[in-house]
Amino acid sequence: AVVSNARSYIQIQQEFGSFDKYLWDYSEGKTYIYQRHLDGEWLTKNELSDRIAADLKKRGFQFLGSTLVYSYLQSIGMVNDHAPECWMFEKIGGTILR
Repeated sequence: AVVSNARSYIQIQQEFGSFDKYLWDYSEGKTYIYQRHLDGEWLTKNELSDRIAADLKKRGFQFLGSTLVYSYLQSIGMVNDHAPECWMFEKIGGTILR
């Protein structure tokens, strides 16, 4: 799976110019804050991570799912799931999706 995922990763880099561009195209370069999170729901996956995970699987990725993708999107700042009272919430910012 590691070798297969590496090959798929390289193919994405070649097609989009970078893996970074591939991912951020999904959000048009915006960081998202989900209203459900602000309402107190702690998400582990969502529609965005479902779409990206499905596409990555079509491109040959293995042992990868929506929860893993969601966690990665949080770590790169594409999804801001910090608590509103956290100092990082304002620093990261984002567009609230309802």
